[in-house]
Amino acid sequence: MISKEKKQEVIKKYATKEGDTGSCEVQIAILSARINELTEHLKQNPNDNHSRRGLLKLVSHRKNLLRYMERTNLEGYRALKDKLNIR
Repeated sequence: MISKEKKQEVIKKYATKEGDTGSCEVQIAILSARINELTEHLKQNPNDNHSRRGLLKLVSHRKNLLRYMERTNLEGYRALKDKLNIR
């Protein structure tokens, strides 16, 4: 679970304007932070299959958002992928 403070930091870092919490960039960045935390959790708890399922759902949601962003804003998509180190 991502803390409120960390979520606010991510929102502030990737927001395109003041008060922006729902743009693709922000949503993808928040999902990436959650994915990274869950990945660390699963390294310590390899048999936690319920969390593994949640991780797979987060990854597919982020993938769909990235696909949408690639269609609508190619330059922003490339910049965000580089910034977040997403393959």
